[in-house]
Amino acid sequence: MEYAGFYWVGLIFWMLISSGILLLVWGLWKKSWKTLIVSGIVFILPTFYFGGAESWLRVVVFFPMIPLILAYIIKKTDV
Repeated sequence: MEYAGFYWVGLIFWMLISSGILLLVWGLWKKSWKTLIVSGIVFILPTFYFGGAESWLRVVVFFPMIPLILAYIIKKTDV
């Protein structure tokens, strides 16, 4: 029973990643800049885990910038 907390953290971690990917695809499909901003915000928390990596996985920290930049581009071209 002492490891029960670890399963919840893993579940939350993968739920954030999957919901971020789902929101990214949905935002690109509908060209919704608001959905892309939410996707970028959702991706920020899981990337903190990869920020402490000692290998090339540190590059994953820059992944939340992709939906945020796309949201900025869609917002500017929508006006």
